Amino acid sequence: MGLSAERLNGDLDALAAIEPAFGAALARVGYPAPRIRARGYATLLRTIVGQQVSVKAADAVWRKLEVLGDPTDPAVIAALSDEGLRACGFSRQKTGYARSLAEEVTSGRLNLDHLPEDDEEAIAQLVRVKGIGRWSAEVYLLFAEGRADIWPAGDLAVQIEVGRILSLPERPSERLTRELAEAWRPYRGAAAIFTWHHYGAGADAAPI
Repeated sequence: MGLSAERLNGDLDALAAIEPAFGAALARVGYPAPRIRARGYATLLRTIVGQQVSVKAADAVWRKLEVLGDPTDPAVIAALSDEGLRACGFSRQKTGYARSLAEEVTSGRLNLDHLPEDDEEAIAQLVRVKGIGRWSAEVYLLFAEGRADIWPAGDLAVQIEVGRILSLPERPSERLTRELAEAWRPYRGAAAIFTWHHYGAGADAAPI
């Protein structure tokens, strides 16, 4: 499971000691709520279902899928025809993605109970699934496995809020966002969750 509130708050306190700008931002907007998802196939399938659609639309697709079987079982996707998946609301592209995920899991090539301990190796396994890019893999490892040093530097909101928190003159690039965070190891997961919280709180710095 993801980082608990106790772990998240403790990591943010440690981060604030390393980077005082985070301490000041924490005083302004407070601690974020934990972001926790269940480990396993269903969470990744929900990620695919939710791509480029509203939460309401994704929920509707999921409910239709539940009528046809247990969506936490990859055999359900494998057994459904393309027409059956389209009737649930899957696009042709998402049908391919869902089948890729089901095949990786049922074949044993992707074991979500025993991903490699090394974060980069775990990301490499996850992105073998069609439709799961680096960002989705990183978010899964952070929210579902609670890996404390995951740093999704390619996320636009993370870049924006790193710029705001550090009072940079412009939004940092992905490369610079990654470089700046090297000093924040091993608390970069908490830093990422905090940047999303800071973004959602409409922190008092002007957009950059």
